[in-house]
Amino acid sequence: MILSVRKYFITGSSGFVGTSVIKAFGQDNFHIWRRNEYIGFNGAEFIVHLAGKVHDLKNSSNPDEYYQVNTELTKKVFDAFLQSEAKVFITLSSIKAVADEVSGELTEEDIPNPITHYGKSKLLAEHYILSKEIPEGKRVYILRPCMIHGPGNKGNLNLLYKLVSKNVPWPLGAFENKRSFCSIDNMLFIIKELIEREDIPSGIYNVADDVPLSTNELIDLIAESQNRKSRIWELSKSFVERIAKMGDKLNLPLNTERLQKLTESYVVSNEKIKKALGKPLLVSSKEGLLKTFQSFNH
Repeated sequence: MILSVRKYFITGSSGFVGTSVIKAFGQDNFHIWRRNEYIGFNGAEFIVHLAGKVHDLKNSSNPDEYYQVNTELTKKVFDAFLQSEAKVFITLSSIKAVADEVSGELTEEDIPNPITHYGKSKLLAEHYILSKEIPEGKRVYILRPCMIHGPGNKGNLNLLYKLVSKNVPWPLGAFENKRSFCSIDNMLFIIKELIEREDIPSGIYNVADDVPLSTNELIDLIAESQNRKSRIWELSKSFVERIAKMGDKLNLPLNTERLQKLTESYVVSNEKIKKALGKPLLVSSKEGLLKTFQSFNH
């Protein structure tokens, strides 16, 4: 997927998405911005702003770090874009800028109500971008991906992979949930389309694979990637919930908060971006995840 020779400016080049974009589009085509470097595009036509402070699951980060990177840096890069000759600005926000818990299916029409500093800092950046008038001839895209995965990025999926790899039975099979994921292949495909085409309107777009999957389906795919059968136990929900409540008092690995996180649903609609593209995404949900899990084997 090497594009014809053009000039790109990228931030966040060392992250998973950044390294994937550079590899896909050709490193020689990029001006790579380094932290604390002057924000100058040097004639670049396409700005891909990926730098960000990611969500800290341990809640050990200083809240101000989120706003300095996710909000203030984005403002600076976008202001430079508005004053430049560059044509396209693409930035990664997050679905967490909208909601930390989802009931039903999350769309771009939902009113944002983030509760974490990560989500709030991303939303502030979105508001700033949307508050500015876009000059004629320029296009601006705010992408809200759900969990991005792919070869080279283990993340939270790796924890589940390790569990299945040890042949430990999954005891929460009785809990049905659905979660959306985003293959890096689909993310790169969308970025490429946004850059190359002038008929896709500026705006906010959710980015997700087509079909949300349950945790049980993920475990089946992990086992398939290892050429063996999955081990899923459907223990009584009431029994598991009692154990979780005991965990709250006895500080056990499973408590009510962790049970909620392991079994909750988080479904994201990708209809808006698919309608704008007018073509299907590159890989299916299962195809992308299987490719990711197979990469863990190596």
